[in-house]
Amino acid sequence: MPFLGQDWRSPGWRWVKTEDGWKRFEPFGPALQGGNSQLNDISHTVILTGGDDDDEMYASEDCELAAKKRKKDHCRNNTDSQCFYRENWIYVHKESTRERHGYCTLGEAFNRLDFSSAIQDIRRFNYVVKLLQLIAKSQLTSLSGAAQKNYFNILDKIVRKVMEDHHNPRLIKDLLQDLSSTLCILIRGVGKSVLVGNINIWMCRLETIRLWQQQLKNLQMNKQVNNGLTLSDLPLHMLSNILHRFSDGWDIITLGQVTPTLYMLSEDRQLWKKLCQYHFAEKQFCRHLILSEKGHIDWKLMYFALQKYYPKKEQYGDTLHFCRHCSILFWKDSGHPCTASDPNTCLMPVSPQHFIDLFKF
Repeated sequence: MPFLGQDWRSPGWRWVKTEDGWKRFEPFGPALQGGNSQLNDISHTVILTGGDDDDEMYASEDCELAAKKRKKDHCRNNTDSQCFYRENWIYVHKESTRERHGYCTLGEAFNRLDFSSAIQDIRRFNYVVKLLQLIAKSQLTSLSGAAQKNYFNILDKIVRKVMEDHHNPRLIKDLLQDLSSTLCILIRGVGKSVLVGNINIWMCRLETIRLWQQQLKNLQMNKQVNNGLTLSDLPLHMLSNILHRFSDGWDIITLGQVTPTLYMLSEDRQLWKKLCQYHFAEKQFCRHLILSEKGHIDWKLMYFALQKYYPKKEQYGDTLHFCRHCSILFWKDSGHPCTASDPNTCLMPVSPQHFIDLFKF
């Protein structure tokens, strides 16, 4: 039985039609191949021009090693050589089969799925940021060198996007804070933990993170001049309805700082009570009751106390999905060709934590 790829369930290799027929797509571009050939020519020229003396022979060997090192550095530094897959769905295999040997790791899945384009979609932005934050907290050392490089490339794109459109800077600040804390611990215990790559590379990455943090700290929101209807002109019941649609307490507090009217509405006890009931169970309330001076339950303080002990309910505009029938991980609008009789029964939304758990063997 002929196979186009490593597995008959996978998309297979990428093929390009040429004048000589169909040829398999090579990841390295012609510019990089041209640079490699020049470096090879340098090393061959040094070897051919060497004399019979031992010194010249050793010198030619040193030059050959230097040429190989330059070639390696060229591949590392060339942005075109950062070749990562941009697939909308991948096959998640956890064990070897007759058709496929090996298994899919977290780093491989992170490299192959199209997260670079996902951060440009406002529905998926928070999902990708949360996934990066969970990886920073516990899974950074499990990523391969290529996956770590891809991780910081995506993070760089996220920071640039936030600096341009001022969208959700608080989420990125929390992400960078967790990543910075993790790197400080790993660098201090470099002999006790596994860090892929040179320690100097990680020091440079830590400095880059601190630079990003400083840029976000100095971020200034431009005041928009608008002579039309503003948020303050809306009636109280509409402003209250807007606040009740927020699922994050910090967003409510931030909006309450805009005007005195919004501050009054953001301190409503019923607002914080519904927020607690949305994220947490009643059994969790009994363990962390906080009463005010008047003897009433302080739902606002309870919300921030409960989120220290229990995870909040996650809410995303779009998430990855997993097909239990095909073992395929994909974005919902990718057009995954499920072979089940009723595809809707085998689809399962994948939270950021579940994404990580899929690759724990």
